[in-house]
Amino acid sequence: MSDQSPPFRTAAVIPAAGRGVRLGPGAPKALRTLNGTPMLIHAVRAMAASRAVSLVVVVAPPDGAAEVKSLLADHALPDRTDFLVVPGGDTRQESVKLGLDALPPGIDAVLVHDAARPLVPVDTVDAVIEAVRDGALAVVPALPLADTVKEVEPSADGSPELVVATPERARLRAVQTPQGFDLETLLRAHETVTDNVTDDASMVEQLGERVVVVPGHEEAFKVTRPLDLVLAEAVLARRRANDGF
Repeated sequence: MSDQSPPFRTAAVIPAAGRGVRLGPGAPKALRTLNGTPMLIHAVRAMAASRAVSLVVVVAPPDGAAEVKSLLADHALPDRTDFLVVPGGDTRQESVKLGLDALPPGIDAVLVHDAARPLVPVDTVDAVIEAVRDGALAVVPALPLADTVKEVEPSADGSPELVVATPERARLRAVQTPQGFDLETLLRAHETVTDNVTDDASMVEQLGERVVVVPGHEEAFKVTRPLDLVLAEAVLARRRANDGF
């Protein structure tokens, strides 16, 4: 009788169905290029760079699955990782659920990663996976805030907004991705929570489960504005110079 435990299998789901209006007109945000390569490919490679990730599921625009499949086929990706493309839904939440539904049996943990965070280092990915492997049901990478944050009363007419509170900055974190989950817990969250939320960890919070934080990384920023594209190109140039990336 063998005393070896079965392998702990991790998959990553990358919702990439959004249009990215803040980057302006043109291709969907995930298909904008950095150093000549679509952001989506950078994000897929970032997940596949972890040897713990055995499958990456890309959730494409509802009418763009064929294009995304062709894109993956045209770029070099690690042989040890399997890749799957499925059509997405009308919202990010729907798209993530469609990605989860496509996972094969035997997956223990799942990462949910923004396609618009193309440069997350593999050490951050591995730290999230390790925390789930150690028993956390939900894990988010996050950074302390550099700026003071004000809570305001939103203005409907363009007039100056009223500050109503100044949260204690030491207790605040800017959350990144990939967020990691025990798969059964995240499936239960998607089946239970119907509110429109901004990230999957919020759904697990609404179940009453604990969400823990591991250190994020400054290079895991989200590319949402034209200036972010400039910064991302600079990071890639530095990586090429230092590491031959």
